[in-house]
Amino acid sequence: MKVYQTNDVRNVALIGGAKTGKTTLAESMAFYGGVISRKGSVEDKNSISDYREIELARQNSVSSTVLYSEYKDKKINIIDNPGFNDYIGEVYASMRVCETAIMLVSAQNGVEVGTEINFRAAQTVNQPLVFLINGLDHEKAKFDEVVRELKEYFGNKLIIAQYPVNAGQGFDSIIDLLDMKMYKYPKGGGKPSIEDIPAEEADKAEELQAALIEAAAEGDDSLMEKFFEEGTLSADEISHGLKLGITSCGVYPILCTSAKEDIGVDTLMNFIITTCPAPSEASEEITTKEVKLNCKPNDPTTAFIFKTSIESHLSEVVYFKVMGGTIEEGQDLINAKNESKERIPQLLVVAGKNREKVAKIMAGDFGATIKLKETRTNDTLVVPKSNTGRIQPIYKPEPIFWTAIKAVNSSDDEKLGLALNEMHKIDPTLGVEYSRELKQQIVSGLGEVHINTMKWYLANQYKIDIELFAPKVPYRETITKIANASYRHKKQSGGAGQFGEVHLRIQPYVENYAKPTDFPVRDSQEYVLDWGGKLIFNNCIVGGSIDARFLPAILKGIMERIETGPLTGSYARDIVVYVYDGKMHPVDSNEISFKLAGKYSFADAFRNAGPKIMEPVYDVEVLVPEELMGGVMTDLQNRRAIVMGMDPDGKYQKIRAQVPLGEMNRYSTTLSSLTSGRATYTMKFNEYRQVPGDVQDRLLKEYADQQADEE
Repeated sequence: MKVYQTNDVRNVALIGGAKTGKTTLAESMAFYGGVISRKGSVEDKNSISDYREIELARQNSVSSTVLYSEYKDKKINIIDNPGFNDYIGEVYASMRVCETAIMLVSAQNGVEVGTEINFRAAQTVNQPLVFLINGLDHEKAKFDEVVRELKEYFGNKLIIAQYPVNAGQGFDSIIDLLDMKMYKYPKGGGKPSIEDIPAEEADKAEELQAALIEAAAEGDDSLMEKFFEEGTLSADEISHGLKLGITSCGVYPILCTSAKEDIGVDTLMNFIITTCPAPSEASEEITTKEVKLNCKPNDPTTAFIFKTSIESHLSEVVYFKVMGGTIEEGQDLINAKNESKERIPQLLVVAGKNREKVAKIMAGDFGATIKLKETRTNDTLVVPKSNTGRIQPIYKPEPIFWTAIKAVNSSDDEKLGLALNEMHKIDPTLGVEYSRELKQQIVSGLGEVHINTMKWYLANQYKIDIELFAPKVPYRETITKIANASYRHKKQSGGAGQFGEVHLRIQPYVENYAKPTDFPVRDSQEYVLDWGGKLIFNNCIVGGSIDARFLPAILKGIMERIETGPLTGSYARDIVVYVYDGKMHPVDSNEISFKLAGKYSFADAFRNAGPKIMEPVYDVEVLVPEELMGGVMTDLQNRRAIVMGMDPDGKYQKIRAQVPLGEMNRYSTTLSSLTSGRATYTMKFNEYRQVPGDVQDRLLKEYADQQADEE
């Protein structure tokens, strides 16, 4: 395959809702460019894009697929993305390396859940967009109505650049407003005839072109000046103005196709190479060391890893974009994160499941390689002794679904851990963590479908049977009043015995707490606990009733009990301890004796100090269509939510609430069910609060039952 120069490369991400034809379009573009000799389909399970076993079984994309097409001596890199929100991490990764995203919209269904979700994702990262209304051959295709709906949802930045003459059954003609020609396609697709616009379409075409010219002129002052003077622009000037507008996210052109029938695929590809920005025309990259990269061959050689996958017969494959300079086969590079050396053993140009070796890859282009030692997604490769720094990472959406996981067979525990870590490398939005506090392996993701995909891979690829169950809630325990307690540890079993007696007082820690007046505080130590809150340990011993060398042992015993609180075994916090008296034995007293005495005296005092369980409370923001607010509000109230306010956001309302974590289990699934997938939410830890009395009683009973079962 030939080596393409930077200016001859375009990178586009195909995004949009499920079943809008992204994979079919990618297949058509590859076929039209001669990359494949025969066009496959999702239904026939032979497309170059959806080739993984899980995708063949489900007949929808689960992972993004990198492929390309060649058109008019230009290379168009294409990333075909899944349409479900649970895989939105793939979309963010694709947008990170593509100068333009093509948003596919169904000509039959118009704005759908996936359209809204992907548009919000594009706005989050300021991604340039082109809208493509696809499926115009469908009998219920409604181009004008879909355009009105798009503008209603996404604003007046949308501007028609192409429109169909005869949408619906028999669709075969598109009018392109840049060159003011009609493209008429033969039955079954193929090369169109280019004709003058029919007289009956002339007025409509001129009116739409005038709006397009005005939108293009707004992208450049010189174009605006010419537009005011002459009232029009040439086709090249329109393309230039639109390119500037697309790059700045100031305009979203609307194109049209029937990817299934290969109608409009060539005009789309022509639009991409003439009007969408080349890599060197996009916004510059600024590395962590503030080096500016403009995706040019004379920039420092830099490659950014945007995807990692496990492929049959190749093992681990990493996909990269050359952000500057040139990458060659056999080249020695280093990982800018850990300084590890990497040699590029092979350079591959990838078209879905097809791969071809190439000698070098220029700035702005995509490539892939294998057998890298320590380089994965979000890593940056640079030349040795480079001071380039790292490329900023891919935007990572916050997880919204958590589950505990364990292997059905304990003999698979180690195998499961290795598999989960490998899957996290492939998909960074799949979180993997062992919680020492909860004593559970926790995985997190972007929804239940995301987690079920992980489960499929574990069962079918790694051959591990697993169980998923609700994770425990990291409660905290604290006290509400002052209490005293004492404990004597005495043990005699021949020879030296054990003896230690500790008298202590505890009180709640709050700002400016009142210190006792009935005994002096000789020494005070403050500990900020790893799990939040504080422990204040005070030595109030007078008269030598306990030797100072035993105080660290008493503190150690208290710390042990704090790590497994007396109420539910959860961490305790925000407690002030005063050790004010005790007894020693000249022979039998030792550190273990005072450690146990401190531990049990603290537990006794804790139970008498108005103990309370505290629960984590999260700030939750739900973005929900106005007409669906009622059901969402009712559900939140049933989850003990405190609604803090509501803010309008276009056709949506943003509900701000504070909700206990214990009430958020499987919320993403419930919210999707209530709103048919249209609502989204985020959550962020706020604080710990005391649980209501009835909840505390339930938690105490559950813990008591659990302890009884374990005995």
